[in-house]
Amino acid sequence: MSQSSKKQNLELLAPAGNLEKMKYALAYGADAVYLGLPQFSLRAKTGFDFADLKAGIIYAHQLKKKVYVTVNVFAHEAHIELLPKFLKQLKDCRPDAIILSDPGILNLVKKQMPKIPIHLSTQANTLNSEAVKFWQKNGVKRIILGREASLKDIKKIHSATPKMELEVFVHGAMCLSYSGRCYLSAQMSGRSANLGLCTQPCRFEYKLYAEEKMRPGELMPIEEDGENMYIFNSKDLCLIDYLADLVDAGIVSFKIEGRTKGLYYVATVIRAYRRVLNKLKDKNVLADSKKELLKIDGRGYTTGFIKDINSISRQDLSTSKAKSDWQLVGQVLSQKNNLIEIFVHNSLSIGQLIELLTAEDCYKIKVTKILDKDGQEMTEIHGGTQKTYWLELSEKIKTENGLLRKKIN
Repeated sequence: MSQSSKKQNLELLAPAGNLEKMKYALAYGADAVYLGLPQFSLRAKTGFDFADLKAGIIYAHQLKKKVYVTVNVFAHEAHIELLPKFLKQLKDCRPDAIILSDPGILNLVKKQMPKIPIHLSTQANTLNSEAVKFWQKNGVKRIILGREASLKDIKKIHSATPKMELEVFVHGAMCLSYSGRCYLSAQMSGRSANLGLCTQPCRFEYKLYAEEKMRPGELMPIEEDGENMYIFNSKDLCLIDYLADLVDAGIVSFKIEGRTKGLYYVATVIRAYRRVLNKLKDKNVLADSKKELLKIDGRGYTTGFIKDINSISRQDLSTSKAKSDWQLVGQVLSQKNNLIEIFVHNSLSIGQLIELLTAEDCYKIKVTKILDKDGQEMTEIHGGTQKTYWLELSEKIKTENGLLRKKIN
């Protein structure tokens, strides 16, 4: 298959934590979104119920885009008993695919939703072609490979199973555990990551202690400059440099992690990867897009296992806090000529230099006038309120779904 024909079939897959984030993801270039409902998703904190799900699917289909629903918990008997009713409701919403990991759930989906495409979750940690063949025989249309798969392995898997759709995560938070199968949260707080309730103990601060064999119970702290340690903290995954290689290896869907992230994060990441996927050989687009990825909160970036499976650069031992030099200021709600109505997230003042990010472009602007709803001029505005304000632009530009951001350091 030629590079051009491959590009026509490539999919950028975005997280959707709620209906608003879903609309931003689609506006900024996603071809499809994945989302879940609390009962059977590995993100129990989700902003979707069946009403929003149905509305979201109708909205996406109007744009000729797709919605995949996660039913990817590792099910106990209690889940199995509730699933038939859940799947019946889900079928009525007409999603484009179901993402699952449990063989029992697979059987029930095949019985109750026989025409729905099935995608195998990364939680199933599929890392070899024989496993792909097994799932293929059992009705799976797409495999979301484990993050531990290297580029070399992906090429071999695609060569051995050319009819299977392959998907990989290319950006977002990494789990310390194998394919995300972690038990720390269940052990420490009674909330299982495998049921969508992870408290992210891998991001906690830890202290290490040494116990001498002949002195049981006498714990001596191991410290470095008096700081705590972050021994489980992984950097965030970023494979934007490898998109062309992944296309050549046989990947058809490129997945962004982040259903609990804010809409600014989702929009910025989707826009960056969209631009690169559209122009895989353009080094200038790649360089600009990589700069954009530094304007969102993150824990530093790693390429994970894609090249070197023995890399020691995947962890940040100094901190687990996600940080950036940039901050979301507000969302554009409407526009009247060169005036834009915004919902404020963080402070903004007259004379400040900010950036207006849209799906098509990024504009550097200076705040020259701020008006309240009554037309009164303001010198400064702040987040934490439901009020909206108007900004005056020096020129009329298209600002639909625009996001305002400012440099904070």
